[in-house]
Amino acid sequence: MPMALILSSHVAGSQVGATAQAAALAQFSIDSMVVPTVLYGRHPGWGPPGGAPTPIEVVDGMLAGVEANGLLGLTDLVITGYFASAAQVRATARAIDAVRAAPRGDPPHSAFARTPTVIVDPTMGDAGKGLYVPVEVAEAIAADLIPRADLVACNAWELRRLTGLEAGDPQAAVLAGRRLDKPTLVSSVQNGGEIGVVYVDDQEAWLAAHAKAERAPNGTGDLLTALFAASLLEGQTLSYGLARAVGGVAETVTAANLWNAPELPIVAMGPRVKQTSPGVRVERLA
Repeated sequence: MPMALILSSHVAGSQVGATAQAAALAQFSIDSMVVPTVLYGRHPGWGPPGGAPTPIEVVDGMLAGVEANGLLGLTDLVITGYFASAAQVRATARAIDAVRAAPRGDPPHSAFARTPTVIVDPTMGDAGKGLYVPVEVAEAIAADLIPRADLVACNAWELRRLTGLEAGDPQAAVLAGRRLDKPTLVSSVQNGGEIGVVYVDDQEAWLAAHAKAERAPNGTGDLLTALFAASLLEGQTLSYGLARAVGGVAETVTAANLWNAPELPIVAMGPRVKQTSPGVRVERLA
């Protein structure tokens, strides 16, 4: 069975961060080891979240425990997300290096990739909000995690901050992604009356778009990253993996609006997060 190491936020009352990603990956029979960077009661968008950032000593200690149990060599996927301090970012960089250096035996699940895949979500800001982490955290992500990424999963605002190029429409996102010089998944891309996600690498680029929802709860980017990560582990084509990931997010957001749910109903959706959506349109950009 494949295994993921997730270093991001744990929010008890909101389906965001590592909480959302572990729930989504479970639908693909992917086990998750979560090292929380914050322990909050709710998403800060609702008000004071309760809880506190995880002390760096705790983060280091948890990673040491995972390593001592021989689990780094069984890790197929690393996902990084929200960080409360630059020290947490540096600890995560060391963990990525340790995962890649860990000895690996015969593949116990040959249907899945054995070379670990590292996905960096440079969670640092958004359009209309600007930078919502300390500057030193954003700089540490850019310096220490982006170079280690196999895939960068960011929103258009974050890609602009990383590259200095506009990324708000599909063609601009392609150019900015290629400036970053990493395979890139770009969310919050505007395409007329649609909202879309662009995948771009040095060989090809795809857009998956759908009609804008009336309301999108927090956590859609975290869910998208997890669903696309699962497609990479399964060896799906990029176009199908993108369509399925965006479709899973679109269906979950639609259900949240239908049920008037304040958070993404990821667990309630069950295997429906694994399905493509008829409302998602996919096209090749380059």
